[in-house]
Amino acid sequence: MVTWIKDPAVVWTGNKERASRGVLISGGRILELVDEFPRVEYDEVFDASGLVLIPGLINCHHHFYQTLTRALPAALNKELFPWLASLYPVWSKLTEESVRASTRTAVCELLLSGCTTTVDHHYVFSKALSRAIDVQAEEIKSLGIRAILTRGSMSLSEENGGLPPSNVVQTEDVILKDSERLIDQWHDRSEGAMLQIALAPCSPFSVTEELMSASAQLAREKKVLLHTHLAETSDENSFCENLYGCRPLDYLEKVGWLSSNVWLAHGIHFSSEEIQRLGRTKMGICHCPSSNMTLASGFCPVEELRAAGAPVGLGVDGSSSNDSSNLMQELRQAYLLQRLRLGAEQFSHIDALELATTEGARLLNRDDIGEIREGACADLALFSTDELRFAGAHDPLAALVLSGAHRAEAVMVDGEWKVRNGELLDVDLGEILESQKKAAVALV
Repeated sequence: MVTWIKDPAVVWTGNKERASRGVLISGGRILELVDEFPRVEYDEVFDASGLVLIPGLINCHHHFYQTLTRALPAALNKELFPWLASLYPVWSKLTEESVRASTRTAVCELLLSGCTTTVDHHYVFSKALSRAIDVQAEEIKSLGIRAILTRGSMSLSEENGGLPPSNVVQTEDVILKDSERLIDQWHDRSEGAMLQIALAPCSPFSVTEELMSASAQLAREKKVLLHTHLAETSDENSFCENLYGCRPLDYLEKVGWLSSNVWLAHGIHFSSEEIQRLGRTKMGICHCPSSNMTLASGFCPVEELRAAGAPVGLGVDGSSSNDSSNLMQELRQAYLLQRLRLGAEQFSHIDALELATTEGARLLNRDDIGEIREGACADLALFSTDELRFAGAHDPLAALVLSGAHRAEAVMVDGEWKVRNGELLDVDLGEILESQKKAAVALV
């Protein structure tokens, strides 16, 4: 079956290729970029007239389970460490049922926003919740989004100088054995992979030095990516200096993490020298603007990192610090925040789009997603500008960012439609909402 996504109003490919009359899709891949008329025969036509076609968006950092604790009164108006301290007791009550509900909620919200690839960082495990990643993998496969699920971990409790309480930490042996099991069971190494596993100790203040080193070694052996939070706040930098006697990036080098198979969430408080080191090693940074603003953490030096050679992607982060899983809205936040920091001429809507597409793909070491080109995975998002918020807009592509698109008209993942006419396909949204509400109430 060959489908022609025909005659969009605008096509932004993320590269220099032209596709003014749309694209042909076959077998989960982009078969042809159509500039005049298709060179090969097609079986069906999707009328994209009036729509803006862009590559499917890539979300490089999230915590699905946090959709259960949006706008929680106990966590409002706090910075990172007290915010975490107020939420750990709530998250310790997570069950398989609540993880299943929150995963479905987060993925549906992401798909509706035009996101086709997502990362999730789950690091809260307890006696009642040992199979969290397996539950997520099952739901990911059911919903059909492309994903990297990171096996997070916490092994350094408050009793041993860390931040999390003892009932949400695990021993290093348990963590490493489960990490290896998950890689062997779920990680797809093939081109065009729909589901992959990465290893993700939560942060320097929640895991031991031994676990950081062992995770890096296991990732190298299994050829998977590494992920963690780093340099999110000045408090975190001070914590690392007091506990380990060095700054966070020096600590990463000490435990064998300075590598191009590593990406870091937030990456705000780096010195100029550290930015150059990140660029030389091609370590990725995931910018999380809404979360950074909510927790008053600071400004990620996006353009300085990119200029140094470090890939910079975009993430919604957890819904306890963002309260939304809408990646298109996050794209607008990145656009506004970087212009505030750099000046109006230094960061454009194209720069923002690149963070959520081509840069995100580079960060995840994927060359098969993030742009519209022949042979790439057929991950696409189409947006209508036929709304009051866009009325009077002269540049439809710029309007998606400046006027604040929030819901895609159509979304395709791996050649399969997941959203049509602004609605999820083959999903009982009412049932998902009801399950999410029940799970959220049960936590508090």
